[in-house]
Order: sequence, then C-alpha cells, then structure tokens
Amino acid sequence: MAPRIQNSVVSNSLLPYLTTSSTSSSSTCLPRLATTCPSSQESWRSCRSFSSTPAPQTTRRRREMFAWLNTDAAKLRTHTPGSTNYLMRTNPKLKDSPAVETRVFPANPAYRSESILSEELRTEIYNRVVIKKKSVRAVSVELKVDMRRVAAVVRLVELEKRMEKQGKPLAVPYARAIHEMIPVTPPEQAHEEINELPVHRLTNPQIFYPVSESRQFNRVDAGRVFSAAPALEHEKLAKDVANPSEAISRVTQNPSRIELVGKGDEEHQVLQAADVRIPHPHMVTSTRDINEVPNEIRQHPKLYKARLRAQEAADQERKRLAQERKEKQTQRVQPEDSRFEFRINDVVVSQETTGKDGRNARAPGRRYGVPSYDRKKGQVKIPTRVEV
Repeated sequence: MAPRIQNSVVSNSLLPYLTTSSTSSSSTCLPRLATTCPSSQESWRSCRSFSSTPAPQTTRRRREMFAWLNTDAAKLRTHTPGSTNYLMRTNPKLKDSPAVETRVFPANPAYRSESILSEELRTEIYNRVVIKKKSVRAVSVELKVDMRRVAAVVRLVELEKRMEKQGKPLAVPYARAIHEMIPVTPPEQAHEEINELPVHRLTNPQIFYPVSESRQFNRVDAGRVFSAAPALEHEKLAKDVANPSEAISRVTQNPSRIELVGKGDEEHQVLQAADVRIPHPHMVTSTRDINEVPNEIRQHPKLYKARLRAQEAADQERKRLAQERKEKQTQRVQPEDSRFEFRINDVVVSQETTGKDGRNARAPGRRYGVPSYDRKKGQVKIPTRVEV
C-alpha cells in the first residue's frame, strides 16, 4: 500500500484533490507519487512541494536594472524645483547641456518637452483681457501666445473663480507639482509661434499648372489653381499687387464675401494667400510698412493700432448683424403666468438644408428626425476648438 501523503508538504491549491473524498482522477495520481518519492517520513519533508508558481529567477537584465537604479538613477528619486527630472540627467556627457531640460528620451533627440504657461503669465493674460479690456488679438501679439490659448486661459480662470465662490476644492497641490516638474514660460518670454499656418486640405495634391513666362504667377494665383477657380482679371490682380495691405483688409474684415466655387456639398471658398489666412495678418502688413518706409518709426505703431481697431470694429459689426438677423427670424411666445418661453423659427426643408444624409447643421429637427451619435461610444463629446 502506498504511504500516506503528509499535508505539510502539499500546497493548498492541491489539497482538495488529494483528500480521501477526491475523485478517481486524484486517486490515480497517488501511485505515481509513491514511485517517485521515498517511503520514509524524513525524505517526504525534503521533497519539493506541489505549487504552480515558478521558482524565482534573477536574470542578468534584472540585476543590471537594479544596479542602475541604485547608482546612476538614484539622482532621479528627487527633483530640483524649477527644473525637469528626465533621463538625460543621468548622462554625464550631456548633464550641463540645455537639452537636459527639454529632451525626454535619450535615444530620441527629436522629441522635446513643450513648456506650459506659468502661473504669472496666466494671471497676466486674464488681467489684460478682463480687467484692462484688451482684445484677444492684441494680448496674443503682446505676450506671444496663440489666440486660442488666450481665450482658453480666460475661460479656465473664470471657471476657477466660480468654483472658489461655490466653495469647491481645487487641485492646487497637483498643479504646483506639475509646474515644478515641467518647463514653464515666464511673462517676459515668448511662449510659442503665434502665426503658424496649418496645411490646407486643398494643397495636398500636386498640381502641374503650365504658365507662360510673361505672366506674373503669385500666391493668389496659386490659391485659385488649388481651388479650381478661374484666374482673376489682370486689372484686379494688378490692383491687389500694388496695394497688398488694402487687399488683406478687404478679406479679413469681410470673410463672408470671399468668392465661392463648386456646387452642393462640394462648394467652398477660394483658397486665399498665406498673408490672409494667418492668425495675425496685420503683423505682415506692419512689417511691410517698416521695410518700405523705415524712417517713419513713430507712425508704424499708430498705423498698426489703427488697423487693429478697424478689424475689431468690423468683427463686432459682423456679430451684431448676425444676432439681429437671428432675432428677426425668431418669434418669441411666452404664455401668461408661465416661466417658459417658446422660440419659433421658420424652416425650409430642402436638399440644401438637410444634405444628402439628413445630418446637415442647417437641417430642421436634425436632433430628433435622425438618430444622434451623442451617446455612442467612441464619439468625441468635448469641445475640440475654442471660438475666439
């Protein structure tokens, strides 16, 4: 008869299978165990226990990792406030290089850590826009911060102040720790490039357009070629070339009057030159004035501010007209002794308003007649841009 197996050398995971009430499959394992282990009780204690956990093994890479953590990487356990704590600090050859503060991965020199707005710069942006009543465009030029970021900062600071009034807690320790570990931009330093121009979808294809040698082919003509629009008349083109500042102001102050090409859903505006599409076209005009008349130093800031005021006035007038047009199309009805107000708009159901799939933004009842994707998984439900 096979000897009885002691419970002290059997792992807990196998105990239910080695009891007297176990199934037939467990009873067949006992003779095999008896043939492999000696019969004495002392030898049973020296046998390996039954366990599915593999024995711990220390590999060479694991030893090297812990050796690195205890030697070179020991300085990364704590960071100096105001400086980054990247792996580049462990490189003795580059520890004094400026790249230590922005280069995150040693093997990837192209990946750099971008700086964020400091608390002082964020407060300065809010004070200039809200307290001093400066425009977003002017603050963007003065502090070298993108207009969308300026608008986002103002909204976030307003939200913080509202939460403080409501007594809601703020993650101040977390924000302070992040500002200590990531590069920040002080108020006296430029934060980013404010005149970056994104790649337009019409410029993706390569077009070979034959032009005669006697013709002056400029960026305006190139934009019309990309837009599949006919060429401008020579008189109008010569007028715009002679006075580019006037041409830029005409387009920026009246963007709705840009020529349209195409039909139906393919209708789009003619692609304008880069001088018009950049966020701050007035800076290009000001630089052109400085190059043309370098001696009039006192007049250049005045002309620049005058153009900004004209642009702001045109923007406000355009918003006012749009609001008046919307109010004229809306009929307000408020019953007596009711806290509700009904707003009724006249709608036109056509292919131009509903589109081919019925999901056009101008379609009447588009949120009710056609199922919406608001509650579908994987859909972006947060704002993806900031309206300036």
